[in-house]
Amino acid sequence: MDSLTPAPASHAPFVIGVAGGSGSGKTTVTRRVIQTVGASGVAVLSQDNYYLDQSGISPQARRGINYDHPAAFDWPLLREHLDALLSGAAIQMPTYDFTRDTRAEQTQPVLPAPVVVLEGFFALYDEELRRRMNLKVFVDADADVRFIRRLTRDTRERGRSPESVITQYLEFVRPMHLSFVEPTKRYADVIIQHGGHNEPALDMLAARIRATVEQG
Repeated sequence: MDSLTPAPASHAPFVIGVAGGSGSGKTTVTRRVIQTVGASGVAVLSQDNYYLDQSGISPQARRGINYDHPAAFDWPLLREHLDALLSGAAIQMPTYDFTRDTRAEQTQPVLPAPVVVLEGFFALYDEELRRRMNLKVFVDADADVRFIRRLTRDTRERGRSPESVITQYLEFVRPMHLSFVEPTKRYADVIIQHGGHNEPALDMLAARIRATVEQG
């Protein structure tokens, strides 16, 4: 484990899991949590950074991997890093280079904080991680809205062609969502309908988090 830092508070961190399909608005919900608590009070673990390292295989082989299956993620490292934050230790979160389909050399320091957010479409999938969560959130959105957002993001930010995004969506994203992501909705304490731009739902979530943190 990288550099260790004492926990800033005597209370155990409040852990929030934010799950939902690709393009549902999980990042928007996470931003609302940060706005509610304050940037210094929130540590964010983005599950997108915990894809397995693919540097040992060719770029062509990397493109053929199903990145929407649970097996694509480094679950042991994710659990280790969450446990480190819960114990008051800082971590070096990996970063993922989506233009090369492998883990980047750079890491991102994440300091312990009173609130920890684990954000990703499989955030509620792993039972061990769920047991560490105080609040489980599922962000729900229509499939066509999620696809349009993913298409826009992957072509603008990840160097993908529209054709490759459509192919990946039909072959991997949609069937994996139905098989693995959608079923985790049953574990959620809060379901935010209509995606991350449902302001009334976000306001209620913010109020709940604010009250819980103030009580702690």
